[in-house]
Amino acid sequence: MAVYKQSYKRFEGTLTDQRWRFTILTRYAFQTVFESRLLGSFFSLCLAPHLVALGLIYLRNSPGALGALNLPFVRFLEIDGAFFLTIYEIETYLSFLLVTFIGPSLIAPDLANNALPLYLSRPFSKQEYIIGKLSVLIVLTSLITWVPGLLVLALQTNQAGLAWLSENVRVVIGIVVGSWIWITTISLMALALSAWVKMRPAAMFSLFGAFFVAASFGNMANALLDLNPPWGLLIDLNMTMRGLWQWLLLGRTEFGMAFAPAGSGAGLPSWTALLSVASFSAISFVLLVKKIRACEVVR
Repeated sequence: MAVYKQSYKRFEGTLTDQRWRFTILTRYAFQTVFESRLLGSFFSLCLAPHLVALGLIYLRNSPGALGALNLPFVRFLEIDGAFFLTIYEIETYLSFLLVTFIGPSLIAPDLANNALPLYLSRPFSKQEYIIGKLSVLIVLTSLITWVPGLLVLALQTNQAGLAWLSENVRVVIGIVVGSWIWITTISLMALALSAWVKMRPAAMFSLFGAFFVAASFGNMANALLDLNPPWGLLIDLNMTMRGLWQWLLLGRTEFGMAFAPAGSGAGLPSWTALLSVASFSAISFVLLVKKIRACEVVR
């Protein structure tokens, strides 16, 4: 718009504080994320494991309700690390699917439509752009992982007493630490693939490939090369995260094939699972930072 027309107006609203400027992207992203009713329904479905856990804990500690419903199997249910391990093995899949549907739509449209110069030409840094987009995935996945997990722990503590909590401090730490490790990994992977692929459907398929196809290659490597321990599992995100959950919640020092007995000597050290997940996060972070820039040189 030409300046001499004097038809422009200066912004007179309240400026967002510099420290919280990244939340502008987060706020507008949330408005578009839940425009899909299907996605909103799936988000509600992701809370189902924790809702079931709340019901089981209530029944386990309420003899009257347990007798009225005639559910004798609940009497033998132990609320311990194995109980929460089952919940979070399910949440590993559900949170991955949620990020797969949301993540590719956060950065890919901006790159496909050359919108990054518009963002970064304003008082908005590259770091704030990445944090703003990343916050969307962190908030949503937190609401279906460690946040409801702590509510389940609070109910169990209220029903069983502080003695139970003191005996299961490892479970509390494991839920929070394990959830943040998994959230960081899949969020960075989703944004990195979204930035490099630029097309939402292709980015979604790339995420599925990183989760399922890489697992197949790992299993093939174990079988063809007769690896013992099965080092190919380190590129299987599902198995490495499963091993990490077992380490954090149960204290197991090794993990291996799904049907291999614990302590058989044919597993990998649990710390290698943490190293594998950290490597996925680091590579994704480097790729993401490299791709987010105000201009792109085409050769």
